[in-house]
Amino acid sequence: MSTTISDSAMQPTDGNSPAARNHHCTPEGVCHYQVVIVGGGTAGITVAAKLTRGFFNKFDVAIIEPSEKHYYQPAWTLVGAGTFRKAATVRDEASVIPRRATWIRNAVVEFHPEHNQLQTSDGRLIEYDYLVVAAGIQMNWDAVPGLKESIGRGGVCSNYSIDTVDSTWEAIKNFQGGTAIFTSPKGAIKCGGAPQKICYLAEDYFHREGVRKKCRIIFATPAEKIFAVPVYQHALEQIVSRKGIETLFKHHLVEIRQETREAVLEHVETQELQTIKYDMLHLTPPMSAPKFIANSDLANSDGWVEVDKHTLQHTRYPNVFSLGDCSSLPTSKTGAAVRKQAPVLVKNLKAFMRERPLNAKYNGYTSCPVVTGYGSLIMAEFDYDMNPDETFWFDQSRERRAMWWLTKYGLPFLYWHGMLKGRM
Repeated sequence: MSTTISDSAMQPTDGNSPAARNHHCTPEGVCHYQVVIVGGGTAGITVAAKLTRGFFNKFDVAIIEPSEKHYYQPAWTLVGAGTFRKAATVRDEASVIPRRATWIRNAVVEFHPEHNQLQTSDGRLIEYDYLVVAAGIQMNWDAVPGLKESIGRGGVCSNYSIDTVDSTWEAIKNFQGGTAIFTSPKGAIKCGGAPQKICYLAEDYFHREGVRKKCRIIFATPAEKIFAVPVYQHALEQIVSRKGIETLFKHHLVEIRQETREAVLEHVETQELQTIKYDMLHLTPPMSAPKFIANSDLANSDGWVEVDKHTLQHTRYPNVFSLGDCSSLPTSKTGAAVRKQAPVLVKNLKAFMRERPLNAKYNGYTSCPVVTGYGSLIMAEFDYDMNPDETFWFDQSRERRAMWWLTKYGLPFLYWHGMLKGRM
């Protein structure tokens, strides 16, 4: 399906530049690339790096990504707790684009998989031999009445955006007592453990500042328990008990009444409403697959790119693959999961190009570093079957300072210099 790639195709070039248009585009304006990757976040850049790194990887790769900035989002929990610099989580997108990949600075609006084409927001058609969809997840800030209008005001905050993360630290450090509520929404979210991480950090900070005895701390989640994997669940239940945190299981936030400082929570089964006055409210916004994916032929009934959970190949369009947050993979949506998914996808994509069996298998591995306080962390690692799939020889269900240092300093370094360079 593909042709030999000339040296000029390997040069770093903007997909909108004359050089790119002349090399890849027909007189009718249809631009062709061997591999098109939709999304320049963690998943997209990691795959692109693996496809272009090294002498033998001479694939013609284009990355479609509209954003000018690239974010290391796992650190936003620590930013919200005042123990990590926000500036250290941001880099220019241009600095992470692999040297031999083409960056098309645009957004995808439509897929035409039956024609091996997609359309960008400026009306251009991009044609591909192989497609990798890695477009992340969509934040739905308008999904809860009062949510968008309340952020950054009256103690309402969120770690889930570069624009709102500062509001969390402001709310925590200025909190002098009262009721602090931490919520998690229904449906899939990126890093499912993050809503409880900031809860534990806030409780620790209140304790250190001498205001803990004046606080009521509530963690509300639509889940039935604190964690899905039993060994980590038992450990976290003990931590919740030790910290005196109230849990509201099977509840999610459905409204914020800013004027009266009230959070309205709904029971996910009975739909019974419960209204609680708050002095601080950290919320995790509802999330979904990006709309342009959910409305496409690539999506399943829930809106995610429909792929085989082991091979990462699309179930209906064999030259399409997907990974990361926008995929249908039934595992936690984390960067750690992408670290294991990307090598499988690349191996299977190469095998498909050569008309060979797709032998690489992804077992659902993901990792959730559950920060339980300043200097303590449980490193949860598990697979599709909710069995521990741990890296280290010691009991990872115990809180450890070493895991805190690894998460705060080691993992960001490995992200920027390992994953995004195709070395992991």
